[in-house]
Amino acid sequence: MGLARKGTFASVTRWFNYIEAAHPEVKEAAVGGPKKNTGANYNIGLTNTEDGVVTRFPPEPSGYLHIGHAKAALLNDYFANEAFKGKLIVRFDDTNPSKEKQEYEDSIVEDVKLLGIKIDRITHTSDYFQELYDTAEKMIRAGNAYADDTDPEIQKKDRMNRLPSARRDRPAEESLAIFKEMKEGTELGRKHCIRARIAFDSSNGSLRDPVIYRFPNFQDKEPAPHHRTGWTWNIYPTYDFACPVVDSLEGVTHALRTTEYADRNEQYHWFLNALDIRRVNLWEFARINFIKTFLSKRKLTKVVDSGKVSGWDDPRMPTVRGIIRRGLTVPALREFMLKQGPSRNIVTMDWTTIWTLNKKMLDPIVPRFNAVDKKDAVLATIEGGPETPYYEERPKHPKNPSVGNKQVRFANKVWMDQADAAALELGEEFTLMAWGNAIVKGLDKSTTPIKELQLQLHLEGDFKTTKQKMTWLSENEGKLVEAELWDFDYLITKDTLDKDDDFEACLNPNTATVVEAICDPGVGELKEGDFLQLERKGYFRVDKAAGQGPNGKAILFQVPSGSGK
Repeated sequence: MGLARKGTFASVTRWFNYIEAAHPEVKEAAVGGPKKNTGANYNIGLTNTEDGVVTRFPPEPSGYLHIGHAKAALLNDYFANEAFKGKLIVRFDDTNPSKEKQEYEDSIVEDVKLLGIKIDRITHTSDYFQELYDTAEKMIRAGNAYADDTDPEIQKKDRMNRLPSARRDRPAEESLAIFKEMKEGTELGRKHCIRARIAFDSSNGSLRDPVIYRFPNFQDKEPAPHHRTGWTWNIYPTYDFACPVVDSLEGVTHALRTTEYADRNEQYHWFLNALDIRRVNLWEFARINFIKTFLSKRKLTKVVDSGKVSGWDDPRMPTVRGIIRRGLTVPALREFMLKQGPSRNIVTMDWTTIWTLNKKMLDPIVPRFNAVDKKDAVLATIEGGPETPYYEERPKHPKNPSVGNKQVRFANKVWMDQADAAALELGEEFTLMAWGNAIVKGLDKSTTPIKELQLQLHLEGDFKTTKQKMTWLSENEGKLVEAELWDFDYLITKDTLDKDDDFEACLNPNTATVVEAICDPGVGELKEGDFLQLERKGYFRVDKAAGQGPNGKAILFQVPSGSGK
């Protein structure tokens, strides 16, 4: 069967047959690929897959992808490329030139690829502007749409009260003439919109004659051309109208939508039925929310423009590039989202869940190194330590030899954290991790910070009997790596923002801390994007490798472990 279904709308059927001939890739997409055995561990089955699966991810190029978009993208990818031998279309919903930029479109493509998603085709709703305009004309001729110049506020009130528009029975020829005026951008045309004639008195608000064509609202800003079509079009289709039509045109078999669109599902099917075109299956999933996180484009833009964050990829931002820069791995993100997939309950989740999963994936594979806080670091002298420093080869991970080995330097002077030195008592035996026990022989706590520490090496001691295990670094002039250890907090102080909350008042005034540190020389071998564990400090992602940060320092971002923020 072609794109158009046999029925009473003969002219529409002929027109869609023409589109199928003009766009052969559409027919190919509609067929899709054969179903394969999934063997998947995620209970998110899809129905009506016998004839193949084609999904689409339809972002608007008006901002950067955030973690909510990631769920939609990953679910579409799962069905198209993992559960079935199907196809995934990334279609830009570019129907609002007042908000869209090529910059955003480019970033979305980059982010989708960053998520490891296989894209079969990249398309745009604007590819079909002429077809959509022609479709609206045909709806008007068929009595399924009309031109309306009712004041927008009155129109809104009438829809709420289930009242018909005074223009609802306008003759088709008159509406067609006005639609042409709209296309040309005349004064008369600019007073109108085109509305579908469905059911003004329906209990479902989405069926109360929704707008299908309108002029973009630049909100007192200077009108701007569409970033792809320029000034070719003065009017644009609404998402609710364009979505089902283009889904059908492109051969989409399953359109994934969040549950917030549930009331519009009936509207979606109405357009397909009224135009008598190929049907599309709808599959719903719940959008995802996290505590102390906002996903509103307006609010996200505000914190970027105000300088509260350094940009859209700031590790405090819930954007895809922000959370990945913070240290969330794509496998953890993917597994988390797919496990949430079947749920239709909108809940606000704690970030600890996803960070805990992330930690489980990092822990077995990341190298481990020592680091000491540079501020007030204590140089401890070790009696019985080697007069001549020597090196030993040790595993970078105690349980995973494949991570590789590192050279550990042993000497009679070692750096220790000020906090660790302050926690010791004279005469106490403690453990120098990965070396052996030592006894505190000299410690003066009368002044702070502590300046000196004298230890006696006691390798015969049993580390199981000591209460304190401490990290250290051999004094190694010029070889230790200087680094900045960054940690981040939430951008807002409330778990959830209420409608009436003062956004500015809810912003967290302190969202970043930085500690200067000296690190094992092995840290200098790591590249941007690598992960590591600094013993007793946590997991980190290399944001800038040694030599690339300010004054040649490495910049390390702490990865939340799931136990805190």
